[in-house]
Amino acid sequence: MIVYFFIMLAVLAIGSALAMVINKNVVNSALFLVLNMVSLAGIFLILNAQFLAVIQILVYAGAIMVLFLFVIMLLNVEDEEKLFDKFRVKYLLTFVLAMAVMGQIFYSLAGVTDMLPQISEQMASIGTVEAVGDVLYTDYLLPFELTAVLLTAAVVGALMIAQHKIKRTDEI
Repeated sequence: MIVYFFIMLAVLAIGSALAMVINKNVVNSALFLVLNMVSLAGIFLILNAQFLAVIQILVYAGAIMVLFLFVIMLLNVEDEEKLFDKFRVKYLLTFVLAMAVMGQIFYSLAGVTDMLPQISEQMASIGTVEAVGDVLYTDYLLPFELTAVLLTAAVVGALMIAQHKIKRTDEI
């Protein structure tokens, strides 16, 4: 059953990536990119990398895509197309059925050729938050602390530059 989900998410990721590149409407392309990121998060979940899946959804599909959509909406002054103007239910059903058939074909071919991977027991504990935190705060503590200091210095520098510009405009 996991192989079916993997194949479905892989086909969805490839299909949404192709639709993102081919689509002429910028907003629709950004929404296809969100769908691609969500399908990648599903693949991370299948691989027992819960931490990466949550970060994929929160950081990439959430924060960065909201930023992309704000920039697109601010810069796009042309006539906007409605998202569901050209949407047809038959296209959605055709896509879902095609994914199911492709999943069946891939699964049967992988079963015949013994290409289905054997997952080790250690993989269940590698992608958890505890495992990532344990490695981050033991083996990579110095780079983690240096990154924190560097980011703090960058924030302080940005605030100093912003305050300097505010004072300059007040004096004029």
